[in-house]
Amino acid sequence: MNLSNQSCGSSVEDLRSYQHHVYAVFYSVILAPGLLGNVLALWVFQAYVRETKRGVVFMMNLAVADLLQVLSLPLRIYYYLNHTWPFGRPLCMLCFYLKYVNMYASIFFLVCVSVRRCELTIHPLRYHSNRRRGDGCVCAAGWLLVCLGCLPFPLLRNASSDPTTPNPYTLTPDLYTHTAPYDLTPNSHASSPSSYSPASTSSPTPGPTSIPAAVCFAELPMREVTPAAGWALMMGAELVGFILPLVVVLTCACLSAGSLRGHRGGEEGAGVGVKDQGEKRRALRMVLSCAGVFLLCFSPYHVTMPLDFLAKADALGSCGVREMVLRCHPVTLCLASLNSGLDPLMYYFTTDEFRRRLSRPEIPETFSLAPRLSCTSGGGALNPDL
Repeated sequence: MNLSNQSCGSSVEDLRSYQHHVYAVFYSVILAPGLLGNVLALWVFQAYVRETKRGVVFMMNLAVADLLQVLSLPLRIYYYLNHTWPFGRPLCMLCFYLKYVNMYASIFFLVCVSVRRCELTIHPLRYHSNRRRGDGCVCAAGWLLVCLGCLPFPLLRNASSDPTTPNPYTLTPDLYTHTAPYDLTPNSHASSPSSYSPASTSSPTPGPTSIPAAVCFAELPMREVTPAAGWALMMGAELVGFILPLVVVLTCACLSAGSLRGHRGGEEGAGVGVKDQGEKRRALRMVLSCAGVFLLCFSPYHVTMPLDFLAKADALGSCGVREMVLRCHPVTLCLASLNSGLDPLMYYFTTDEFRRRLSRPEIPETFSLAPRLSCTSGGGALNPDL
């Protein structure tokens, strides 16, 4: 791989500087609203569960996943602004790992929320507390699967490397790419990796774009993997972590919209009151919001991930396309973190109870609530506002 090929435009140092700038700006923008929004969300959800005994376990877990990533953003911002990591290898690997755990946990819980709200619009009389007793087990299983599934992200980083020494690898490796320790300084003008000379043992001259003394995140060295193994891991992540959840979320959106149209036309919902129709509309708003967040935040990253793999493998024939992919992929990775700030907005604009609690001036003193009875099943009241 030759990321400093001068015939293709930007050098490695230019790309690294660009990526660090993009990450620092995006994460700085996400930090404050993501932290405040998810703390408030957990506060409201906890009070709602305590007073009504109704579960909002999927949204609570979604907020926890978002908050975990937001808490790691200050360290990421420090690294991208200062181009060095002084906090030690374990914390680096933890922050690196949490990035992907958050992304795929968020995908999992968005799917769960969509399925539950779709169930409400299609079978409102079956949607009651007894159906949600197993939600805690679903969440625990989801966390376990996500945490295990994301282990390759940190494990494929070279554990024997000391992050306090200069990184002889390419500065922008993706998860499944690895390059030999060739000299990647701006003085190298070779057109192929075979014409590079081995990296010098002397340290690079310090400067604003030189290789940092301590690297972290995507700049950590990679373990060598075969192309077949790399493609298998990447396509597995694409299929299980994106394509299947996308199909489920879009299916739920279509079914929910179709159910509401049928209800309005008198085809379904005979004998169901006006309040139920309002609840179904709120459930549809939630499902559509989940689909919107999914498409905006996670689709761009998973579309550019295989292209980024090909670009870094020098498998794209056009230098212009390769340059565009290498510059777009960091932006899509930032969009994958944007859901940490968008999810609290989704709660606010799609759930009446969430908005009502944040709008009441007495929130700091009390969490008083008069539950609204809207639909009963088996003697249990239903209030799916959250």
